[in-house]
Amino acid sequence: MHSSHSPSSSAQAARQALALRLRDIRLDAGLNARALAALAGWHEAKTSRIENAKKQPSESDLAAWVQACGVPGLLPELVAELRAVDSAWLDWRRAEKTGLTHLNVAVRELYERTRLYRSYCQDVVPGLLQTAGYTTATLAAIRDGRKVPVDDVADAVAERMARQHILYEGNHRFVFILEAAALTYRRGGPEVMIGQLGYLLEAMALPSVSLALIPPDAERAGRWPVENFYIFDDAQANVELVSGFLTITQPREIEMYTETFMRFHEIAVFGRDARALIKQAMDAFE
Repeated sequence: MHSSHSPSSSAQAARQALALRLRDIRLDAGLNARALAALAGWHEAKTSRIENAKKQPSESDLAAWVQACGVPGLLPELVAELRAVDSAWLDWRRAEKTGLTHLNVAVRELYERTRLYRSYCQDVVPGLLQTAGYTTATLAAIRDGRKVPVDDVADAVAERMARQHILYEGNHRFVFILEAAALTYRRGGPEVMIGQLGYLLEAMALPSVSLALIPPDAERAGRWPVENFYIFDDAQANVELVSGFLTITQPREIEMYTETFMRFHEIAVFGRDARALIKQAMDAFE
């Protein structure tokens, strides 16, 4: 995590923004790199590496930095910025060392406070619309495929199911867009899949839920499938990649995901046409 390389331009941009801020603080204090290093008690090269985002500072490095520059009051703000940089990229291997449940618990509050939730999935039914059987099959496959050392699938499934109360309670709106292919990828046996697709039909009737499907024969014209993503109000977007989980909080990047979502919305089908695609997928499993 502390390498200067990251699969995310967002995470790297956050690192660079912090580095530039530290450089500005040093310049405002009238110090050159060598003087700051002397005051902080480290080698001059370390100052340069931090300012060029080659090395991520620790919280104690930040404390030494603001002390040397005579602005100790900036420390809480800089520490918050550093922690935001740290949470931008979550490596699955590191995150899942202690199992799958805590990751699901960690986002509970985010789901609870979100008023408008939008998600696009190309290969899976999103968690909020999953049945227990489908979630169990999905998480068991993750546990086995990523060699998660702790088997807490049952607890993680229970947490996912408990989260679904927001579909029925509170002032939330949900807009889900799925590639029709997601309905056909097996997660569990035919019985699990038929149960899952039946649940989608039920969920479509909820006043808080809008579910759209992109038909296999849609004219894509630049709207090709992309990675699964989830937008929470206009506050953040989460993106699932092969190697980890990306949290995007830069407004410009959130806007890019919002625009992509809107383009998918234009070629998706709702209501009767969406229900027909779900029934067609159900028939194939019978």
